[in-house]
Amino acid sequence: MARVRFAPSPTGYLHIGSARTALFNWVYARSSGGKFLLRIEDTDIARSEERFLEEIVTDLKWLGINWDEPPLRQSKRFDVYRSSAESLVKSGKAYREGDAYIFKMPEGRTIEIDDMIHGKVSFNTNDIKDQVMIKSDGSPAYNFCCVVDDAHLGITHIIRGDDHLSNTPKQILFYEALGLPVPKFGHMPLIMGADGAKLSKRHGGVSVEEYKAEGYLPEALVNYLLLLGWSPGGDREIITLDEAVKIFDIKNMTGVQAKFDLQKLRWINGEYLARKSGKDLLPMVKKIMADSGNTNLASDEVLIRLIDLYKIRIKTLAEFITATDHFFGDVYSIDEKGVEKHLKSAENKSILNHFAGLLEHMDDFSHAKLEEACRTMAEDKGLKAGQIIHPTRVAISGKTTGAGLFEMMEILGKPKVIERMRRAGS
Repeated sequence: MARVRFAPSPTGYLHIGSARTALFNWVYARSSGGKFLLRIEDTDIARSEERFLEEIVTDLKWLGINWDEPPLRQSKRFDVYRSSAESLVKSGKAYREGDAYIFKMPEGRTIEIDDMIHGKVSFNTNDIKDQVMIKSDGSPAYNFCCVVDDAHLGITHIIRGDDHLSNTPKQILFYEALGLPVPKFGHMPLIMGADGAKLSKRHGGVSVEEYKAEGYLPEALVNYLLLLGWSPGGDREIITLDEAVKIFDIKNMTGVQAKFDLQKLRWINGEYLARKSGKDLLPMVKKIMADSGNTNLASDEVLIRLIDLYKIRIKTLAEFITATDHFFGDVYSIDEKGVEKHLKSAENKSILNHFAGLLEHMDDFSHAKLEEACRTMAEDKGLKAGQIIHPTRVAISGKTTGAGLFEMMEILGKPKVIERMRRAGS
């Protein structure tokens, strides 16, 4: 049975690349009937913070990633690492240099790895210097404590980023020196920016937390990360986590660097938003609005109607806030070019006032009746419907685009609609 792990360091938020590593380890475990474990690499006591660990755990759960055993914390195992290092000193495979424990690198050996993603990769020990196991301050070096813990956890497969490939021969030598079974390794290409440079903030957010705050759905982010280095086959681009588990094969992972495409992520998120109901999205919308400082919320019923109206027009939930700001107060964003084009002329003001006058006499303010009134007026006045619709849209929302005008008017309500139309027409 496969046993894999994800080993985050709580010195910062969960990086998008680390999230992908966790995701593929989890999918590999679930697809093979194995176990997924969590190890906390908090040996850097000065930089490790509980708040980061809490965020990492929260973000993993948000992505749908769970673990099968209690997490292992390296900060609790310093004595174990020292004991293992001492055993290598006693066997003559390592030596002391002051308070540090150092492993003697054997000379002239070729270490060959049958990487699950890259295939055969070889290293020569003559190119690797002696390795510190325990630092002079008593803390363990990464490559050493990693091996001790992976063996303790019974890890059979290690799937991680390409940046760890150079660590693998060092770790294999530690496994051998300690008389431990060597797991299989698979190294995924790193996520790069669209320009081929290392992923940074200029390519978009670099932490899961940033995408949560922007209003990306967890299933959309997971879907996109699955496509970075793996393909479900054919031209398929929308796939759920459960579906991925059923068809995942690590042999289908590519060793080519994956490029992060923010526009594709936005498209995928838009697809997931469109498929959800307003009721399902309501809790997330309320949270993101509250987080943005918007406490002037409408009723749940009105919010659900708005979400259903706008979900096919936005790519993130953060866009819902700006797209619908005119529903939540009289201070909202204004498209000045739209105002200049549709509200400044005497003709448009006249059209707006005439339409407002018709609306004042309507008892049924449903979108169907509003559209009927607009088209009747257009016919009577010899106008195109757009000559009424565009000024009205800008007058009541400050925008030239958005949801259907008449649906907007119905939700905004007769008094507010007429008030804004009269103000714009004055």
